[in-house]
Amino acid sequence: MSRAALLVLADGRFPAGGHAHSGGAEPAVKAGRIRDAADLAEFCRGRLHTAGLTSAALAAAAAAGLDPLALDEAADARTPSPALRATARKLGRQMMRAARATWPSAELDALAAARPRGAHQPIVLGLAARAAGLGPEDAAHCVAYEVVSGPATAVVRLLSLDPFDATAVLARLAPELDAVARRAALAAAEAVVEGLDALPAASAPLLDVMAEAHAAWPVRLFAS
Repeated sequence: MSRAALLVLADGRFPAGGHAHSGGAEPAVKAGRIRDAADLAEFCRGRLHTAGLTSAALAAAAAAGLDPLALDEAADARTPSPALRATARKLGRQMMRAARATWPSAELDALAAARPRGAHQPIVLGLAARAAGLGPEDAAHCVAYEVVSGPATAVVRLLSLDPFDATAVLARLAPELDAVARRAALAAAEAVVEGLDALPAASAPLLDVMAEAHAAWPVRLFAS
């Protein structure tokens, strides 16, 4: 298992398109729900333990070898917002391009052929982790980190928040990131035996509502 590969996959500079997305932070800033580092911490914590846990478990399940097409359908069922489903598939297409160039694999090729318009990003990330020789918990860690680092980076731009303060938010959330990744990996292991219903379906309805509103904005800084 390569820790260097894990760093490459989790790196915000990995060319998978995440830099263009705020993870719901842009509409939250406009609504006054994020005004400072303390608000950012609460926003990230809420996202991590709901939608983040669900996405991390899907990625862990893909890395564990579960059927990626079935997982893609499970991701659809766990994403009630059409705007977020579209975003997840767009990010999945971009992740697929980067992953196939970095860690070529027959599994990635098969998923790309079956989902030419894009599979959900956590599923692609899980297969990329598998191709890189990483395990389910590694894939879950990548997703958990992305779930909080995306909004933190966006808020630095949206509010001119001190980047040191934003980084401190991420550092203080580290124990919770570890816990969510472990929980996601355990759920994936259960799903191998019991089926996909064992995967979590935690949701954040306010994120869904804000995503739908944000998608209709005529002018915005981030794609989502």
